[in-house]
Amino acid sequence: MTKSEVVNEISKKTGVDKADALKCVEAFMEVVKESLVKEENVYLRGFGSFILKKRAQKTARNISKNTTIVVPEHNIPAFKPAKTFAIDVKK
Repeated sequence: MTKSEVVNEISKKTGVDKADALKCVEAFMEVVKESLVKEENVYLRGFGSFILKKRAQKTARNISKNTTIVVPEHNIPAFKPAKTFAIDVKK
């Protein structure tokens, strides 16, 4: 499902016009992104959590140059579904 399809579904279910639904969806995504940049997790009860996972420093290989490089510690955004969300999806 694409963002435009999500906007269409929200518009149908709420009766809000598509332009306003698009603004809401984009605002939500921006708020989540800004929170994760500030290293603050976003918790949505009954839906899930947008969290940061720390990746430790590691040694990797550049196959084309046959050299080793060090990948520094960094954060990866992740989504952890709520238990009810996961149960509903499994059905």
